[in-house]
Amino acid sequence: MRLSEPRIPALEPDQWNAAAQEIMAPFVKQGRTFNIFKTLCNHPDLAKRWLVFGNHILGKSTLPVRERELVILRIGYLCQSGYEWGQHVLIAREGGMTDAEIRSCKTGPSTPGLSDLDRLLLTATDELHADAHISDDTWNALAARLTREQMMDLVFTVGQYNLVSMALNSFGVQPDAGLPGWDV
Repeated sequence: MRLSEPRIPALEPDQWNAAAQEIMAPFVKQGRTFNIFKTLCNHPDLAKRWLVFGNHILGKSTLPVRERELVILRIGYLCQSGYEWGQHVLIAREGGMTDAEIRSCKTGPSTPGLSDLDRLLLTATDELHADAHISDDTWNALAARLTREQMMDLVFTVGQYNLVSMALNSFGVQPDAGLPGWDV
């Protein structure tokens, strides 16, 4: 975690206004009142609009879960977002990724034994992070394996989680209980 204290507090239910209560209702029902959502209760209008996009990336993307989580973990690691890393370690495990596959998101495209697709996905993530652009070589190699929609979802997934990592790091969102650290 970059900050040991939040800059923007994670609001508790008794602090939620009507708009925040409406946004949080599905999360409360699912038992998923994570600190990221409680922090967003400070700005319900932003949260409401961001959640639409975030829900596409996390739940309606054309990328398979494993490939999606591979790039989310990589961008979270590159941004040094401990909260993002921990949440998506849990999601990746639920999606069937092994801890060795998760650790490859730290070491990146040079990790020995990666499949060609994993290496390309990690390379694309690195390129987007470093230069806000996927090189022609990486693009063409990925485009031979992914659909046009998957290519678009890839770019938007990396962008979404780069943004989320910036927000988590800057707001000082603290880890939820039981969240794994960097030691996976």
